[in-house]
Amino acid sequence: SDLVGTGAEIPEYDIESRELPESEALDFVKDMKIGWNLGNTLDADTKTSVEQASETAWGSPVITEEMIDDIYSEGFNTIRIPVTWHTHVDENLNVSDYWVGRVKEIVDYAYKRKMYVIINIHHDMVKNYYYPSYETLDNSLKFSNAVWSRLSETFKDYDEHLIFESVNEPRLKGTNNEWWLDTNTELAKEAIDCIMQCNQAFVDTVRGSGGKNETRYLMTPSYCASPVYACDELFSLPDDPANRTIVSVHAYEPNQFALSGDMNADSFSVGRTGNSIKSVMDMLYEKYTSKGIAVVIGEFGSRNKNENLEARIDHAAYYVSEARAVGITCVWWDNNAFSGSGELFGLYDRDETEWRYPDIAIALMKNCE
Repeated sequence: SDLVGTGAEIPEYDIESRELPESEALDFVKDMKIGWNLGNTLDADTKTSVEQASETAWGSPVITEEMIDDIYSEGFNTIRIPVTWHTHVDENLNVSDYWVGRVKEIVDYAYKRKMYVIINIHHDMVKNYYYPSYETLDNSLKFSNAVWSRLSETFKDYDEHLIFESVNEPRLKGTNNEWWLDTNTELAKEAIDCIMQCNQAFVDTVRGSGGKNETRYLMTPSYCASPVYACDELFSLPDDPANRTIVSVHAYEPNQFALSGDMNADSFSVGRTGNSIKSVMDMLYEKYTSKGIAVVIGEFGSRNKNENLEARIDHAAYYVSEARAVGITCVWWDNNAFSGSGELFGLYDRDETEWRYPDIAIALMKNCE
């Protein structure tokens, strides 16, 4: 990476790697190295009168090849492109040609540079489309099948640098259980069972569509993409004839520092708050990577809280080194947000095409080897 920092101190953690078995999937994920999310862009779920406008509806500029080059040239080897679909289908669930074409254009910016590219079903947690309950399971299966059939056809000649992720954070949106389930309840069993049925249908659709889809790596989450539910005994991975399914989780840890809106929680120290990061990695190691099953943390990061840059650098460095020690690759959530009081996860300013927080990017690079 030829990224120039601001002179801030960049820690390099030397965390001893845990014992990992020989595994093609673990080697594959290791090669993905470190990733970056094109957040709040193709995933905007605002219904716009002209489809082109949805790309910019959440404040992102139109994405150019130059922007993706900037991400690539700084050493990011993976890009996750979250995509919302329900605002781009007709009443028969036919996906708009324009939207598939635009997704393909942006995929190509990265794919032709041999980056790993992840595309998914993102903000589609709507009862008519994707919703993990028995009442809506039929809709979920139909919608998911419509999208993945179309994408499987569009991308069937793309090699393993293109990864499909079944869905983002499947959950009972709009309920008290949206982000938390008591796994002893029938509600939890039902939601997780629906997600697993949808994950299985996704694998079957992709694998049955020919071309390179027969062996493409696929990512599947458990409830709300939480590591806790991914490691719960209620959840299991789909049957995959190619045996190339990756567990997809999101972990904004420690929550108080990384994700919450508590502006006083702006300091980070490994001793005090780092243990929640370590416990997530330990859990994923025990259940998955120690057995040769690959895991990708598709979203993580830390919000800017009153320019707490040093804390964020330390957090980024420690986080990816703990993940790397258990064979996991991480993808930073960048939503191009830099001002106001919201979730300020932006590192690269797409409006100015410049790195706003180069030191955090450097910390990720230095600790992901």
